[in-house]
Amino acid sequence: MIKNLKPLLIAILMLPMLHAGFSIAAETGSALKNDNLRAEPYTDAKVAGSFTRGESLEILKKQGAWLQVKTKKNTGWVRMLSVKRGTATTSNKTSGALALASGRAGTGQVVSTTGVRGLSEQDLKAAKFNETEIKTLESYTLSAEQGRQFANAGKLKTIAFANLKAGKGDSK
Repeated sequence: MIKNLKPLLIAILMLPMLHAGFSIAAETGSALKNDNLRAEPYTDAKVAGSFTRGESLEILKKQGAWLQVKTKKNTGWVRMLSVKRGTATTSNKTSGALALASGRAGTGQVVSTTGVRGLSEQDLKAAKFNETEIKTLESYTLSAEQGRQFANAGKLKTIAFANLKAGKGDSK
């Protein structure tokens, strides 16, 4: 009985080593602009390399609004808006950026968000309404007069922008 189990046990133990030789094809993409790769999915993380617009990328993983990608030279994290998923084409590359920026990238043309900073999908699914926290946030609300007093205390000046018009009911 034990003699028959030994080859089976060896085969089971060898499976992970055999699997390492075969990699599942990752998703491909192309760079929409020149950008830096980061060591971690954070804007202030150490730069781990860079890539140029149009360069082919292998998308390894997604975390929030970040993608872990592999270039010919480096592997690192980049903001999702710097990458067009799928193979690069010679068509208008700006249309891909506009589709992604508008949330309409993909086959369904459905608007979606790219992620919420600092929150995972599990965090968002587990979120519950908390009336106490809402009241705490509302307690930080200031009136327009309190805002003016704060600005005056900090010697802040009002600047009018010619290209911006106040909407109906907005104060100037």
